[in-house]
Amino acid sequence: MSSHPNIVRLREVFPHGMGFTLVFDYMVTDLSEILRSIESPLCEGKIKAYMVMLLSGVGFLHSNSIMHRDLKPANLLIDSKGVLKIADFGLARLFLSSENKLYSHQVATRWYRAPELLYGAKRYTESVDLWAGDNDIEQLWFVIRVLGTPTEKNWPGLTQLPDYNKISFTPCEPVALEDVVLSASPLALNLLKKFLCYDQSSRISAQKALLHDFFLTEPLPADHRELSKPSTRRSVATTLESCLKAPLSTLLPPATFFDEAAEYLHHLDNPDPQN
Repeated sequence: MSSHPNIVRLREVFPHGMGFTLVFDYMVTDLSEILRSIESPLCEGKIKAYMVMLLSGVGFLHSNSIMHRDLKPANLLIDSKGVLKIADFGLARLFLSSENKLYSHQVATRWYRAPELLYGAKRYTESVDLWAGDNDIEQLWFVIRVLGTPTEKNWPGLTQLPDYNKISFTPCEPVALEDVVLSASPLALNLLKKFLCYDQSSRISAQKALLHDFFLTEPLPADHRELSKPSTRRSVATTLESCLKAPLSTLLPPATFFDEAAEYLHHLDNPDPQN
């Protein structure tokens, strides 16, 4: 698969014992760290910039039949130029639109889990990447309190989901999103409503979302070089601080790793003519 500017790039693979060590682009920080470190909310132009990069990466994955299934701020890495790249494909799966395949519903970090996953769905689509509590029931209640009680009318097939009869909530009416996201513009709220659909077949795709008027009106998406990012020194210091809580021996690869890596690279440069 060809590379994409908003997907973290795999640079090298080294054999290591019975497994492999993967080498990716060096990334300074992630979106969760950015959100924790800023002193005031991001302006709309910067929000649009992050969203454009994220949706571009997600659209690329989906166009190549890949579901990420664990999109969250900690998996959205930021490089030294402010470019966002999607990382951590440990839960990713290939999908085919014509394939009626079963998947695990125990994917995605709970806070970013789509409602069909919370109800135990094993047949779902790449739209789980567009939805992006202490337990699943509490998390589902957070969703219902805003979107209202789901029904067969707004979510066809709801009653057929594995865990539908196991969970019961007090009926409630939907809350206007403008009362939840107070500072959002009308166009931002319109796009948000297209993402937050119970019916996964009605959820807007990443590629269509990029064409929404939200991204085409002032303020336009900021240039990635204008985006907030911690300095490299601070990020390295933060990483070391967290790492050094563990014994140093667990952080360093064994000496044999370097020998194996050197031997592997030598083999690439000088292949055995007999093989």
